[in-house]
Amino acid sequence: MRFVIAAGGTAGHINPAIALAEELHSRGHEIEFVGNPKGLEARLVPQAGFDFYELESSGFDRAHPQTLFKAFYNIARGSQILKKHFTATKPDALIGFGAYLELAAANAARALKIPVVIHEQNSVPGLANKLVARFASLIALSYPSTEAIFSSIRSKHSQMIVTGNPVRSSVLSSSREAGREAYKIPQDAFMLLVFGGSLGARHINQAMCKLKDKLLEQKNIYVVHSVGKLDYKQVVEDFDLSKDEQKHYIIKDYIDNMGDTLKAADLVVSRAGASSIAEISALAVPSILIPYPHATENHQQKNAQFLVESGAGLLLEDEKLEGDALDTLLFELIASPENREQMQKAALELSGEGAAYKLASAVESVVQK
Repeated sequence: MRFVIAAGGTAGHINPAIALAEELHSRGHEIEFVGNPKGLEARLVPQAGFDFYELESSGFDRAHPQTLFKAFYNIARGSQILKKHFTATKPDALIGFGAYLELAAANAARALKIPVVIHEQNSVPGLANKLVARFASLIALSYPSTEAIFSSIRSKHSQMIVTGNPVRSSVLSSSREAGREAYKIPQDAFMLLVFGGSLGARHINQAMCKLKDKLLEQKNIYVVHSVGKLDYKQVVEDFDLSKDEQKHYIIKDYIDNMGDTLKAADLVVSRAGASSIAEISALAVPSILIPYPHATENHQQKNAQFLVESGAGLLLEDEKLEGDALDTLLFELIASPENREQMQKAALELSGEGAAYKLASAVESVVQK
């Protein structure tokens, strides 16, 4: 079979799509991605070894209503371009992962009677998936709690299934030893991983800057901190680390080897994007989750509950970064291997290793029907 995957914007949309592509490819199918040439997908998809068809796209920014006109224009234009492309390449199905460019791809597929599948990574669906759900053949979900939302808007002919959120094979097959070696961190040292998603998190970066001296006082603690490309220069300047300190506190703009890095970590501090939650639980890493407070319908808070309610993670509200709450939680967990072990056991029960397999089988079933 031949599948087209529409995914873009953030790593939270792209990484689960790559995980599915890997599973479908392992079954002998052909995969092509549609994405924005200026987006993160333009780097991550070819890096993963898949064909990438470039399509200019832009989303609608609710804070700037005038962007709606450009978004509509790009959707209409993109639909016409993709209709010609799909007519030539004859895909068996289109699979969308929620980015705005999914709208153009889904409209083109619908016009050509190509089955459309969508996957929703978050506990609260985004606008693109809500719109496409009205005619999708299959709606795949990461969380059972999302079923009620889609039940009221989906077509009566569409199937709905909970698969979990696919995790890339490079994450599932990661190595603690390789992760430690990549950052020159001793195998017996304590490693803290901090990240705010592919775009970074300024508030977390600022909070960690206040804690860096206390962390550096501990001889056997190493920190790997992904700060995001936009804030990288400013963070490096604010932290003002000496060459010796840089060996213990490692600042990155983006982490390419996230699987090995996560596997190497003893504790994670992060936002609560769906892809991050899936990877953290798949590798059973104890976590302090700080949901982004301005996410649509507060969906990161709801994502975090998936780990928190099971005992696999701790929740810290973003507003509390201004005080000592992160300091307290962080050093309590560093000092308590017993608590971290309990969180690890809880996370193992939530592992999403089978999500890509379930989703790939469901996609094949749609085409076969």
